[in-house]
Order: sequence, then C-alpha cells, then structure tokens
Amino acid sequence: MTPTDLNAVREHIASRIIGQQSFIDSMLVCLLSDGHLLVEGMPGLAKTTAVKALAESLDGDFHRIQFTPDLLPSDLIGTDIYRHEKGEFEFRQGPLFHNMLLADEVNRAPAKVQSALLEAMAEHQITVGQKTYPLPQLFMVLATQNPVEQEGTYHLPEAQLDRFLMQAVVTYPTRDEELKILELDSQQQQHSYAPPAKRLSQAELFAMRRDVANLYLDPKLHSYIVDLVQATREPKLYDKDLGRWCRFGASPRASIALARCARARAWMDGDNFVAPHHIQAVAPEILRHRLLLTFEAEAEGITTDSFIQRLLSLVAIP
Repeated sequence: MTPTDLNAVREHIASRIIGQQSFIDSMLVCLLSDGHLLVEGMPGLAKTTAVKALAESLDGDFHRIQFTPDLLPSDLIGTDIYRHEKGEFEFRQGPLFHNMLLADEVNRAPAKVQSALLEAMAEHQITVGQKTYPLPQLFMVLATQNPVEQEGTYHLPEAQLDRFLMQAVVTYPTRDEELKILELDSQQQQHSYAPPAKRLSQAELFAMRRDVANLYLDPKLHSYIVDLVQATREPKLYDKDLGRWCRFGASPRASIALARCARARAWMDGDNFVAPHHIQAVAPEILRHRLLLTFEAEAEGITTDSFIQRLLSLVAIP
C-alpha cells in the first residue's frame, strides 16, 4: 500500500468540510497509528461532520453518542437482556462495539461512564459482570469537548487524557474559507449527497498500518524523542522560565506516541524514513493534553502550545 491509496479518504473528507487540513491530518495519523483522538473546538466548526466523513470512507461500523450527565455505563457498553423464551440472559452490545465511535462532548458524562470508556480505549475489551468481551480489531474513539462552556461538565482525569494518542484543536475558519462554506452548503442543498466512490477496506488499512510500523526510525531519533519527553519533566534544565511554567510533564506513553505518529506522518508524506521535522510536526498534538502548566504560566499568558514550541526550539536535534 502507498500514501496515494489514502488520498481517496482525504479527498472525501475535504469534500465535506472546508479547510481544517491540520485536523484532517490528525485524524489520518491517528487512524494509521491505531490510536484515539481528542478533538477540542467551539460548536459549529464541523467536528462531527469531519468524523462522519472519515467513517463514511472506511469499511466499518460507525456510531455517534451524545454524552450527557444522566448517561449510564450500560448506555455505552450494553447490558444483559433476559430472554423469556430461552430462559437465559443475552448480552446486547452497546455503541462501544462499533469500529468507530464519536463521543460528542465527552466531558459531560460522569466518572462511571468515563471509566467504562477508559477500559475500552486502554484494554480493547469490555467487562460486564463476570464476562469480558473483546472489541473489534478496528476500534477508534474520536471524542469532542467544548473548551469554553464548563457548566455541567466533569473534568477528564489525566489517566483518560493520556489514553488519547493525540489532541487536535479545531479553530475558526478564515474569511475566504467561510465564504466557501456558504457555497458548499448551497451546493449540498441543491444536490443529493454523493457517498465515496470506494471505501477503504479494513484489510487495506491494516496493511497500511504494517507499512507504517516498519518505517525506519534512526536510533538517534529515538534519543531525540526521549530527550523531548524528558524535557517536559525537567524543563528547568533548558530554560528557567520553562521550569516555572510546567507542573507535570508527559509520561513514557508520550514517547511511544511520538515514535508511532512520526512514522505515520513520514509515511503520509511519501518518505521512507522518519526525519526530525516529522517528530516536530506531531509533537504539539501529542504533548498538549499531557502537560499541566502552573498558575504562573496562565497568569503570564503562556499556553501549552507556546510552551511546546519553546521546548522544541531548545532541545538539540541530532
């Protein structure tokens, strides 16, 4: 398989939304890296539309669930139903058994629901009573959250945030892009929806994942990745301001994510090996939800992204 085989997926998503190339790239990198994606952005920025377009391009089941404060774990994982004619209980699968799950406003669900989602993301399985059920080989969670409206929400614990391979931030479109959005909406009202000409099969996707996993990553870049992650834990060794701004750094899971996603990014670019710029390209999406800044940093207007960019400029490239 080659990157051109993935172009049909990219083109279909691009036909449904305007702009947001960084968001599209993040979805594809996560897909190739067998990871889950946390999407943050204001309402109305086509987050759900983009995820649906990705699901339409793949040969698999898709389900969207709106997370609310009254959601129960059984609404997510399923429940045992008593069959009178059989005289026994039968398990009815919930939304988590689909290949792709869109968890809209994931931070509105209580801790019990979040823990059920965490088990599925971390263990690739679901436990109901005394039984454990495996999830499909292709299983991807794309969760959205609103960064501004916090009323009636439950903070995502760090353990769950760390299970997301990447965090994408969806921003407002430019003026030209918003004009194109109006044109696209008009066209969609006048013409019937056209599904993708060809859906990417799961066998093709798994072949792509094998190619990505086999892409060459030099041992020197292994050291560079570890240096980056170590720098988030000991930032004062690089800059005294960075030391004041960061409370907690990234876990070793971030190192694994950097290696996997850098390979995926290099493969998408058509390269046969990983270069430092591939690592730097995916670093913000991998690190931004794994770092916890100090109140001092917030008071000085330092964002997680600006912290990461400062760190990238200070850690030596091999």
